[in-house]
Amino acid sequence: MPLSAGYKLGTYEVLAPLGAGGMGEVYRARDTKLNRDVAIKVLPDSFANDPDRLARFTREAQVLASLNHPNIAAIYGVEERALVLELVEGPTLAERIAQGPIPLDDALPIARQIAEALEYAHERGIIHRDLKPANVKVTPQGRVKVLDFGLAKALVAQSSACESDPASSPTLTMCATLAGAIMGTAGYMSPEQAKGKPVDRRADIWAFGVLLIEMLTGRQLYTGETVSEMLAAVIKDQPDIDRLPVATPAAIRTLARRCLDKDPQRRLQAIGEARISIDEALARQPEPELAPAPPPARSSRLPWIAAGIFACLALALGFAWYRRAPEEPRTVRFHVPPPANSRFPENAGMALSPDGRRLAFVAATDGRANLWIREIDTLASRMLPGTEGARLPFWSPDSRFLGFNVPPKLKRIDVAGGPAITLADAPNLRGASWSRNDVILFTPDSASPLYRVPAAGGTRGQVTTIDTSRGENSHRWPWFLPDGRHFLYTGRSDDPEKSAIYAGDLESKARSPVVAAPSNAAYTPPGLVLFLRERTLMALPFDAGSARTAGDPFPIAEQVDYIPVNQQGVFAVSQNGLLAYISGGTSGESQLTWFDRGGKPLGTLGASSAIVGLAISPDVRTVADARRDLAVGVTEIWLHDPTRGTSSRFTFGALNASGPFWSPDGRCLAYDVGTGGGLTQTALHAKPASGAGTEEVLLTSFNFKSLQDWSRDGRSLVYREFDPGNNRGDLWILPLTPPRPGGCPAAAGSPIRYLQTPFDESGARISPDGRWLAYASDETRRSEVYVQSFPAPGSKYQISTGGGILPVWSRDRKELFYISTGRELMAVSVEETSGARFVAGTPKIQFQLPVMSVPGYDVSPDGKRFLMTPLQTDAAIPPISVVLNWHAGVKK
Repeated sequence: MPLSAGYKLGTYEVLAPLGAGGMGEVYRARDTKLNRDVAIKVLPDSFANDPDRLARFTREAQVLASLNHPNIAAIYGVEERALVLELVEGPTLAERIAQGPIPLDDALPIARQIAEALEYAHERGIIHRDLKPANVKVTPQGRVKVLDFGLAKALVAQSSACESDPASSPTLTMCATLAGAIMGTAGYMSPEQAKGKPVDRRADIWAFGVLLIEMLTGRQLYTGETVSEMLAAVIKDQPDIDRLPVATPAAIRTLARRCLDKDPQRRLQAIGEARISIDEALARQPEPELAPAPPPARSSRLPWIAAGIFACLALALGFAWYRRAPEEPRTVRFHVPPPANSRFPENAGMALSPDGRRLAFVAATDGRANLWIREIDTLASRMLPGTEGARLPFWSPDSRFLGFNVPPKLKRIDVAGGPAITLADAPNLRGASWSRNDVILFTPDSASPLYRVPAAGGTRGQVTTIDTSRGENSHRWPWFLPDGRHFLYTGRSDDPEKSAIYAGDLESKARSPVVAAPSNAAYTPPGLVLFLRERTLMALPFDAGSARTAGDPFPIAEQVDYIPVNQQGVFAVSQNGLLAYISGGTSGESQLTWFDRGGKPLGTLGASSAIVGLAISPDVRTVADARRDLAVGVTEIWLHDPTRGTSSRFTFGALNASGPFWSPDGRCLAYDVGTGGGLTQTALHAKPASGAGTEEVLLTSFNFKSLQDWSRDGRSLVYREFDPGNNRGDLWILPLTPPRPGGCPAAAGSPIRYLQTPFDESGARISPDGRWLAYASDETRRSEVYVQSFPAPGSKYQISTGGGILPVWSRDRKELFYISTGRELMAVSVEETSGARFVAGTPKIQFQLPVMSVPGYDVSPDGKRFLMTPLQTDAAIPPISVVLNWHAGVKK
């Protein structure tokens, strides 16, 4: 039954029909949960109504869904009697061929990508079985996508006589119409498949050969008025290779012959050989294979004369070539923009593969950060599934795997496909490097020395020791040298002038200084260390064997982005002449914006900036926000007057201020300041909102802390403190004195631990009546929102269902809001109860969040408006600059 627009299959809403075939009708649909368009293939009734076949098909589709390759259209899942597939824009290869022969320069890259897709699947034991032009699409960017991979097998019952009984060959109507897979595809079946025999990957190789000839000739290789005639031609007739254009390279003619050998034993045995042949043909000028003409009558001396002339010409040309000055290598530059509707988050990182073939980077879409891969020789990027929340990628030496951080874990993933594997704890990674000996060197958090862990995972071991006498507070940004034993790293100090890059040794505690600079460093042949100095990328001659400098540094690129708080330059380098960097900021600016309960924007407040926190005053007359200056890496608190439309700076000289939180009477603001970049020493401050009076330092200690809330009775602050012992955040209470005349409260005693668990607690908020504390915890391996009694913990109640973070109470305590895993604002009704029992309703979706710089938000006293920070999507987002053969453009 055809589906109409608006029909829903689970979370998918049908938009329009795309086409139909023997394997089902295809529709464009909208994934309402992930906000993306997909293709929905509805299976034929005769198939979908057979429970056994549908169950086997579901199992087969699950196997096919494991395929993760840029040239294979992905299977997202099975929904009722339909397949959910990647929506691929662009014409099919059949439509391209219908317009005539495809030029050689276009056809060979298409064929190569098809071969790569087949090679990837064959290595995993999966055969296409129905490769044909209609099952290949070419996107507007030139990316080939092979469709319906393996579905021909999935749509045929395993015990069907069509596969096992030669008497029931695929030419029979019963089998030909079983799933519609054979009808119309007979011209691409291998001879053994046409005879009804079992097939293997060599059937795909035959179909590949047919596609290759049809692309270059613009005509079908096997034709017939009926399916029987077509199958008979496949079995009996030799493929006509001579129809290929005269200009076809000899290597491609040979490839076509080998793919189309009727004997599977003599046919090309691995499709990877086809990829190699195409590469060789693309690497040199085409040499047409012309049929020899009959020799004309001529003098017997003529061949000798001609040979002498050619010999002289060869010597002259060879001498001229030898004398010719070598061609200067050229530097090539291009830009890699973020994927559509996404941005490059600050401090997310990027990495070039050692072989220079791929660029890995982090891009955030709708607030979700994922790893992406850009093949240097293509125009499109692809997302790596299973990497949500990733940051700071780094490559394995063979360029096959990527390591990355999803706090609180260090992980790795095969870029060709597969699940992410956890290697070690890393709550706040500050760089990692992978050696040729399969050792990963990393900084697990922002105040740590370097640790090592096997690349397969295991127990981590400390490698370096922080020298506090030099003012060091962490070792970070490791980079292995070629021997896999020595490495570069940054010894970070709060005073940037005391930070330096060192060379270390896995087998000893010895280290030697390389250069004084508050920057990360990277080594690249033929012997250069790259680092940043005042936003200028520098190259320092370096002898990797002795781990010593070999000259003076010289500039490579100007205005490279720099993150001062992390002492990190935003650049990457391969081991064969590729350089990548960002210039112009890694984050888009955001805008304070009011939204109603339906998600409709109501107005903006102040100028756009990089906002990292906000709070509405109790009287709604002032809004405080923490905004980051991306140029210098400093975060300060600002105050906005919505009525007058004015803004003023509230803090001065803070390196990394965050918060802020209002006192109940609106007279003071509390915030935390990282005196060492917010990394090793944090102070909790309170200051009169008027700007007059004394700023009170409430608490200072060396563990990282962040303010969470100020109680409505004004007597306590709740803050989160990082526990280096278990790499988790615990919740603490700081008692306060009553406010002093003209000033703010002071600390009234030692902090009190409220909640210490093996899990990570964050986003704590005190209820308006002061009896409950809402917070998020990952105790179920997924962040959920909970409520416990306050000020002493007691009975615990889970509020969110399916994940949640950042709870915020309404001012009347009748509602509790939070953000779901799907980036939706949720509301939960709270009943007025007596005693120690807490009663909450069912979470309800208010609206889908906009793309925000940070997920922080606040709610107006009447509960009807929400203040959020959507990104300015019309602002220019700087791309990644990639430079090929950058050495050639260097002026030492």
